[in-house]
Amino acid sequence: MIDTMKKLGLFGLGMYAITEEKIDEYVKELVENGDFNKEEGKKFVEDLLEKQKQQQEDLEDKISSKVQEVFGKSDLASKEEIEALQKKIEDLETLLKEKGEEVVEEEKAEE
Repeated sequence: MIDTMKKLGLFGLGMYAITEEKIDEYVKELVENGDFNKEEGKKFVEDLLEKQKQQQEDLEDKISSKVQEVFGKSDLASKEEIEALQKKIEDLETLLKEKGEEVVEEEKAEE
């Protein structure tokens, strides 16, 4: 599933690059044909790219939200949960080592 998400992300980036290139070509044609002057063409490209950027951010937010929803429904542990468990294990290992040393010292004292 993660591979699919990566592929979708790469596809989106590829579409972004292709679209920007096509927009530039289209606007150049419009300027050459006299439909736009250079300044209008530049403004048109900036507006389109800004809208495209916003749409891309919206899409990324939706994908991220959906991925979190899917992982939330699964039985997979989150990074935070794994880190908390690792901390508990470390604390228990430390405690076990301390208690083990106490037992050894008590046994030596009894001898």
